[in-house]
Amino acid sequence: MSWVKQALAELLNGRQVKIRPIGGSMRGRIESGQRVTLIPIGHQEVGIDDIVFIKWKNNYLLHIVKDKTESALLIGNNLGKINGWTPRNTVIGKVIAIEE
Repeated sequence: MSWVKQALAELLNGRQVKIRPIGGSMRGRIESGQRVTLIPIGHQEVGIDDIVFIKWKNNYLLHIVKDKTESALLIGNNLGKINGWTPRNTVIGKVIAIEE
């Protein structure tokens, strides 16, 4: 099972999940294959610099909240790329732990 499917299956059922995401856009903060813990989260419980699991343009990403308004979040990766604004209701989960 891919890490995205595993995360969705648990988070959408209100459960915490430990995953090993694959990819390089968060390197320096989360390395490819490093174990992270996600919790399901209400879209209002997100702060700047939080790492969130979101639905983004028919895909799913773990990215950083760079800025926020009452209704939207500005997301980007850890390499300086800004993806853009997304509605708060696209947030599915939040990283609460990154293991060594």
